[in-house]
Amino acid sequence: MKAIQFKQPGGPEVLEYVDVPTPTPGPREVLVKAHSIGICRPEIAVRKGTYAWMPPLPAIPGIEMSGIVIAAGNRVDALKVGQAVFVSAREFKTRGGCYAEYLAADASSIYPLPAGVDLEQAAALSNYQVAYHLLYTATRGFQYEWILVPAAAGGIGSAIVQLAKAAGKRVIGMVSTSEKADFARRQGAEAAINYKTGQIAAEIKAATSGRGVDLILDPVGGPGMACLFDYLAHFGTLILYGGLGGKPDPNILDPMRKRPARNLAFRTFTMHAFDDWPEMRAGATHELLRLLAEGVIRPAIYDRIPLSQAKRAHEIVESGKVMGKLIMKP
Repeated sequence: MKAIQFKQPGGPEVLEYVDVPTPTPGPREVLVKAHSIGICRPEIAVRKGTYAWMPPLPAIPGIEMSGIVIAAGNRVDALKVGQAVFVSAREFKTRGGCYAEYLAADASSIYPLPAGVDLEQAAALSNYQVAYHLLYTATRGFQYEWILVPAAAGGIGSAIVQLAKAAGKRVIGMVSTSEKADFARRQGAEAAINYKTGQIAAEIKAATSGRGVDLILDPVGGPGMACLFDYLAHFGTLILYGGLGGKPDPNILDPMRKRPARNLAFRTFTMHAFDDWPEMRAGATHELLRLLAEGVIRPAIYDRIPLSQAKRAHEIVESGKVMGKLIMKP
């Protein structure tokens, strides 16, 4: 079969389109033929060698795929040949393997798709896993109405917007272009601010009648993250779930201390919190599959690129141009 493999970390050029043996499923495994393969930011970090949970090299990257079961071991009962499925390598010991035409895995780690689900949209569900847990798990019962979503046009950002809108929350998206602002509004954001040209604080106050937002979900971090505390309402919470802008200022708590009367909170989040809590991750994924089947969430597909052009796909993701989800087709 054809697959994308890399032998050493580096730029997109290290991704090789190679022939490797097609896996044979064991007694408890199924063989899945890929239909659509999602691309996520963690895969960029894996390729660069900066991910904290690196697979052994050489490796086939990729954490999400939709496909069809084409073979099953003799001890598999839950899945049938011909069944459409969602594959999440978050269920595997090694995070990877989805940049390939075929994948073999334990049947208990594969999610059957409800009838009628679009297989391209299903390949975008790993973004929605993160979004779901940011909105429902990381908040730990925190009551909130207004949410500020930086990078609102990205894969996870647009997933947050859709899920929050479905839950009756009110969303303000932060984006870098007017095109992305329009995209964020189409996903359900009540307002979208171009942080390069807009007056962020003033526009947030105008949208929220002067009170600020209750929750900020930030994938950027970096030394400028402290300014986000200025946009929070009383008892507001800022959750950092990524590092696109690098590490935050080590004195990140100083802005909170300067506003003691507002009782602000700060939290970090990672999906690796569920590495030893798979039932929590699975419960959320089944709920997302229900929402997808009912049309409550509709992942936006930015483009479709052949698997053989994974190098170009990574370049596009790193360019920051993607709105929604970029997928590869085997």
